[in-house]
Amino acid sequence: MDFPTHVADESARFEAVLRDAVPTTAVPTCPDWTAADLLWHLTEVQLFWGAIVRDRLDDPQAAERAKPGRPSDPDELANLFSTASATLVEVLSTTPAATPMWMWNADGRHAGYIARRQAHEALIHRVDAEMTVGRPSPLDPELATDGIDEVLSIMYGPADWGTVLPSGPTGQILTTDTETSWTFRVAQFRGTDPDSGKTYFEPVVELLDGRSAPSSIDFTVRGTAGQLDTALWNRAPLADLDVRGDNAAFTALADVIGQGID
Repeated sequence: MDFPTHVADESARFEAVLRDAVPTTAVPTCPDWTAADLLWHLTEVQLFWGAIVRDRLDDPQAAERAKPGRPSDPDELANLFSTASATLVEVLSTTPAATPMWMWNADGRHAGYIARRQAHEALIHRVDAEMTVGRPSPLDPELATDGIDEVLSIMYGPADWGTVLPSGPTGQILTTDTETSWTFRVAQFRGTDPDSGKTYFEPVVELLDGRSAPSSIDFTVRGTAGQLDTALWNRAPLADLDVRGDNAAFTALADVIGQGID
């Protein structure tokens, strides 16, 4: 998949929506944020990762220190986003995907995963921007399908520095448009983050492959790739999805999604 092109496309749509928005408009999907806060957030994110990739930084604090302050003028903020986005797209497009890079995800320390992550970051915040002004538009089904995979395997998945206690219900998510499925177990994760020292004991999604998949599952969730991707990111109601099977078991997945993503 051409992730840099998706970063460019989704960022352009995000910017076009927010340039026309009243800066003080509340963002319904991000409590306590205004349209200007949302624009600044993605500006910061793209400045940060643009610096990581462009300068091959192995110290995230160096990328943080390189960021300019937040402009108070709405037009200046929009122009800064445009510059940050153009830089990010350029460096992602010209850097081989296998190039080693600093990344918080231990399995994704290369430019290719940064491009993937930034495509989905731009996509979800484009959704936020459109919901802010009341003009939602469809998601690219292929990109949304990959977004489901990323959110299940990485965002809600267990870290490699802890232990998974596989005692929860099993489920399956299926896209009705791209015909892709994921089988998983809602499990408990216990571990201490070696970087922060914080100890976690919380529910996670453990994907199951063909060898570890159960012979039967407790519930299934169906929807288009766009519906499922936005629901897993808490941008659309889970109640709108087609859920079949054990409702109590589905609640275990809903609890994982409800805790959000750090």
